[in-house]
Amino acid sequence: MTEQCLPEMDWTAQSDEFGVFILTLNRPHKKNALTFTMYRELTDWFVALERNHDARVVIIRGAGKDFCSGGDVREIIAPLLDRTAEQLFEFTRMTCDLIEAIRGLSIPVLAAVDGVAVGAGSVIALASDMRIVTTRARFGFLFVKVGLCGADMGAAYLLQRVVGLGRATEMLMFGDFVDATDALSYGLANRVVPPEELMETTLTWARRLAAGPRLGLAMTKRSLNDAMGLDLRTALEAEARTQAFCMKSADFREGHDAFIEKRGPVFR
Repeated sequence: MTEQCLPEMDWTAQSDEFGVFILTLNRPHKKNALTFTMYRELTDWFVALERNHDARVVIIRGAGKDFCSGGDVREIIAPLLDRTAEQLFEFTRMTCDLIEAIRGLSIPVLAAVDGVAVGAGSVIALASDMRIVTTRARFGFLFVKVGLCGADMGAAYLLQRVVGLGRATEMLMFGDFVDATDALSYGLANRVVPPEELMETTLTWARRLAAGPRLGLAMTKRSLNDAMGLDLRTALEAEARTQAFCMKSADFREGHDAFIEKRGPVFR
């Protein structure tokens, strides 16, 4: 794998020959808590990755035994107490930029969740396209626990679409932890595995996706995003146009030829 990282090593990014990029939040001593700088740099990284034609899939994980504990209490939460209303909005909008960049990235994003994924960490995992979690994983949308609105960084928008309105209301209003078993039953987790199998399973999923049609997967993600705000008739029209567009691709012809020739497709 090739690797890029910041001098402070707060996060690293590695890629392999399959086009799988592994983004690691690298502050294990703080349960991978985020800093002001990390928010902006991670957002910029996701935006830039859209222009990288070698990228096929992203895996987000945390170093050590946790995914992400949200904003760093000393480096983010405490300084916010003395900011003006305008400055606070600048910060909250910046955090939303990260979620928008993850959802806007055309390639699939997988969250490999071990340990805690709370606060901003829970929303980053939620914004990913799929979540593979360990048996010791715990999600927590804890914003109301510190006197804030339960809806932060797109949580109200995304969570009810993943787990349903009633369950999302419960999770955001109480702010209680959700363990791996409940996360799976709610639909928040796609798969639960032992901790030692987390990366092996996630890489297997990532490489399956990387071998798939990049255009087809990109248009699938776009369709899922778009459908969140469309009525049925408009969604049907959008999907019909999208599918017609994909039918002009070389990948569609390769899929047909591979089926006729009884072989696996090789998407370009």
